[in-house]
Amino acid sequence: MKILVIQQKMIGDVLASSIICNNLKKMYPDANVDYMVYKHTIPVIENNPNINEILIFEEKYRQSKWDFFKFLLQIRKRKYDIVIDVYGKIESNLMVLFSGADKKIGLYKKRSSFLFTDTVIENYSATSEAGAAIDNRLNLLSPLQPKIALDNKPKIFLTEKEIQNGKEVLLQNNIDFSKKIFMISIVGSEVKKTYPKEYMAKVLDFIVAKTDATLLFNYIPKQYDTVKEIVALCTPSTQNNSKIEIVPGSIRDFLSITYHCNALIGNEGGAVNMAKAIDIPTFTIFSTWIIKEAWNSFENSATNVSVHLQDFKPEIYKGKYAFEFKNEALRFYQEFTPDLFEDQLLQFIQNN
Repeated sequence: MKILVIQQKMIGDVLASSIICNNLKKMYPDANVDYMVYKHTIPVIENNPNINEILIFEEKYRQSKWDFFKFLLQIRKRKYDIVIDVYGKIESNLMVLFSGADKKIGLYKKRSSFLFTDTVIENYSATSEAGAAIDNRLNLLSPLQPKIALDNKPKIFLTEKEIQNGKEVLLQNNIDFSKKIFMISIVGSEVKKTYPKEYMAKVLDFIVAKTDATLLFNYIPKQYDTVKEIVALCTPSTQNNSKIEIVPGSIRDFLSITYHCNALIGNEGGAVNMAKAIDIPTFTIFSTWIIKEAWNSFENSATNVSVHLQDFKPEIYKGKYAFEFKNEALRFYQEFTPDLFEDQLLQFIQNN
């Protein structure tokens, strides 16, 4: 049996959807399970024993209709028995159409449901501790009538060499392992997903004042000036404990270093999902327009904690879904002051 799972999206989505591959291997141990993703997201599924082959959706397929058509023909030649479309956009819909698979599974959308043999309705409310985003992905397996207990926790598979390399980086930078070490997700993937600079600085000051922890930072080179600005707003003691010069060169480097941290704290996004996938505690500050129930996976008030403006000021949202206020995200952020969640953060950093 040959199965294709399609998820052309960002790192957090690719990691979350890898649970489909993991469970397919449990359901059909002898099947070939292929996973189609963007090239830059491969690090979160590297070494996953449940994926036989990673197919890369290249940018040229978007730039050239001819290249895309040739790619569709390549998919057809692979003769998949089952195709699961997690992405649900025109490109992936065409892959489903051209695949020739007997079983085609996707999320229900009025405009494209005719392409599939089976569709699943997406829910915004969680039905398990994994959160709605993961629940919806597992529901895509329901047409296959799994006879096993499904595993809903995404996993990243680090090698022993990678783990040791991460420790060596910290030792070479004179990190004191007798103190707490926190990885900070200091900048979001976009402005509307980034906690305001002055507020983040207060969060960092609070962490250091209460724990004297060493702070490491997750960011890409082009965000360096922003990170410097935030740290410059902090107290001298926080600045002294902030090691902004330790910059992971790749996603796998980030994972190998984060593996040795007590927890990851900061903006919701791929870094949080990756930390959870290597069993590192997380404290997540959700953007004001993201639906918390979709991505607050495995929250337990201890090792995985998250906060959202809607938790404290539900009247602002007027009973609507958070995503309906995306255009007001920055204004809402001004209402999301650090003092609102100091108690939760204090308990978290003391326990982890």
